Amino acid sequence: MPSVLRFLAIALIVGKVLPSQAVELPAGLMPGGSGRVVEVVDGDTVRLADGREVRLVGIQAPKLPLGRPNFPTWPMAAEVKAALDALILKRDVALGFGGRDHDRYGRLLAHLFREPDGLWVQGEMLSRGLARVYTFADNRALAHDLFAHENEARQARRGIWALDYYAILTPENAGRALDQYALIEGRVVRAAEAHGSAYLNFGSDWKTDFTAVIRSAGLRVFAKEGIDVAAYQGRRIRVRGWVESWNGPMIEITHPEQIEEVME
Repeated sequence: MPSVLRFLAIALIVGKVLPSQAVELPAGLMPGGSGRVVEVVDGDTVRLADGREVRLVGIQAPKLPLGRPNFPTWPMAAEVKAALDALILKRDVALGFGGRDHDRYGRLLAHLFREPDGLWVQGEMLSRGLARVYTFADNRALAHDLFAHENEARQARRGIWALDYYAILTPENAGRALDQYALIEGRVVRAAEAHGSAYLNFGSDWKTDFTAVIRSAGLRVFAKEGIDVAAYQGRRIRVRGWVESWNGPMIEITHPEQIEEVME
């Protein structure tokens, strides 16, 4: 049973019939009913009156510790939460699914649209510079529009984009973002495949320089989209993801939306 249908079946079983939606969703989204926001957990997570918790899919806002030991508060996290409070707390929202509809924590992964005016919450947060685009291989709907909102806010240096903490990094200083979500921009020195994975090397020494890695599952996604990863060689691109330490700083790429070509 498809995941959205499974969720609807469960809702009916427990006697919670999903309310109808008062706004029209963009093409590419599947309707997920409506609900009233009774709590804003952080800048990208809310709780509805019926108990459902919703992760605003497609964006990542500055994080709060939320009880996690030794977890630092990211800059502007409190301000971003307050902004989301002002946008939708005690307001009705329509849910739209553009891929996988829940995560491992049981949270719904949805685009939210404020009722009755239809304000796209993710787009508004990005336009205000209060979040970054954060897509997944199984959740890529509206990515083009998400990036348009983010890019406009970044160029205007609104919100988080006025802070060094969220600045786009170069391959040379990517190591400062270990274990963090980051955007890194530079020229691909070499694109090569080995042992079922592709490597976009941003320096001459693959053992120490920043690298973007596309493993076999990711390569299948690129191939399905008709993208030859070898064509990235020599091009200036911006990649985004969690920076790990693996023969120098590394970001794993699982889908094409993690890569943006930078116009020169």
